[in-house]
Amino acid sequence: MQSVELLLDDAADAEIRRQWRMLAEAGVSSLAARTDEANRPHITAAVAKQVWPRIEQALDEQAFSPISVRLGGLVVFGARRPILVRLVVPSEPLLALHRRIFHTISPCPGIPANLHPDAWTPHITLARRVPPNQLGEAIHAVARDRDFPATVLGIRRWDGDQRREWPVGRIRRGR
Repeated sequence: MQSVELLLDDAADAEIRRQWRMLAEAGVSSLAARTDEANRPHITAAVAKQVWPRIEQALDEQAFSPISVRLGGLVVFGARRPILVRLVVPSEPLLALHRRIFHTISPCPGIPANLHPDAWTPHITLARRVPPNQLGEAIHAVARDRDFPATVLGIRRWDGDQRREWPVGRIRRGR
């Protein structure tokens, strides 16, 4: 799979990594177990089976300004293989960025329905495939934490087939 992901500022990145460690300390398999450099907290904005070169170029040409966001409460996606996530409170600037990215990547094949603008739930994954009997422990491990501010500072392309990443978009500071 191919994806376009939004990256967080250093403080928010460190906070999510702390929550990954708290889950691991509670005995819940979290993303803390993955130690490769590309494993970092992110908000997935788009996924496709393939991203064509002309789309790649269009993504890279987009201007982007940092966006303030708020990382909110916990949600569990799925039942058989639950995923524990921290919601990202949708704001107009975040939703507008998502719409731009979606519009750019929409000609590509294999875009899941839950990533369309009217169905997207922005979030950061804390733990995947949490055994249902451990959900209570997982939630308890990180639920004490309150919402916290973050800034989306960059956009990356992730090639899940080749397990590599690179920045896209031209970052514009200030407005």
